[in-house]
Amino acid sequence: MKHEMRFLCAAAVLLLMAAPRPAVAQADFSGVWAPIFHEDQVERVPGPDVGDYAGLPINEAMRLRADTWDASLLTLPEHQCKPHPSTYGFRGVGTLRIQPDFDDASQRLVKINTQIQWMEQKREIWMDGRPHPPDYAPHTWQGFSTGRWEGPVLVVVTTHLKAGWIRRNGLLLSDRATMEERFMRHGDVLTHVYMISDPVYLTEPLIKTNGFRLTANGVVDPYPCESVDEVVRASGDVPSHLPGTNHGSEEYARKHNLPVDAVRGGAETALPEFIRRPR
Repeated sequence: MKHEMRFLCAAAVLLLMAAPRPAVAQADFSGVWAPIFHEDQVERVPGPDVGDYAGLPINEAMRLRADTWDASLLTLPEHQCKPHPSTYGFRGVGTLRIQPDFDDASQRLVKINTQIQWMEQKREIWMDGRPHPPDYAPHTWQGFSTGRWEGPVLVVVTTHLKAGWIRRNGLLLSDRATMEERFMRHGDVLTHVYMISDPVYLTEPLIKTNGFRLTANGVVDPYPCESVDEVVRASGDVPSHLPGTNHGSEEYARKHNLPVDAVRGGAETALPEFIRRPR
């Protein structure tokens, strides 16, 4: 009888050890988080100056395309309710809700849902090990995201993105862009780091960080949007600048007493040595 009891106890211990359970080191990001705007506040809230590309690893193709951009483009009905892509959404305004989904049978984590209030940006981060879809699969504003844990850090890889942007002054991304992110929690503060790669418009990955603070009893309000005719213009008229006609960079450089080539961007403009180059 004693031998049977020992066997049953040992079997029960083995079953408990084999039962699926979350790793102790994994962090809990559940809740509603308010963005902290002390970092890059001017760029993120009122918006950057036209022609300010300083410090960003853009190539000549990106620079040329950005120069054709006109802010009045956003008054067109088809652009008014367009959400931020996931390559920019975490830098925008609006509270962030993070909510996990578990499988009922196994209680394993299937995905992590994020929703940003502005334009109701809803995103799914798949945690069940599924692969990314083939290249010909549809691209969306939020893309296709998979996540994994590196200790307490959530690492997310996103592909299948629509052509988006990295700054709200015409600096765009192609639909070949991909993104890798890190989510880290320290008490009631969430740090988000993202690295964007784009073989079309970037010469090296663009790295940015954002901060959020957990809110007590936080809510994410709905964001209904309806497009209207804000500006009366001829049918087919799309606001833009022809090559060589946009002098935004020159105006921005004069405003801040900076060299024009410094504000035109490029990976080298992020380095302090750049300003000491002979001109």
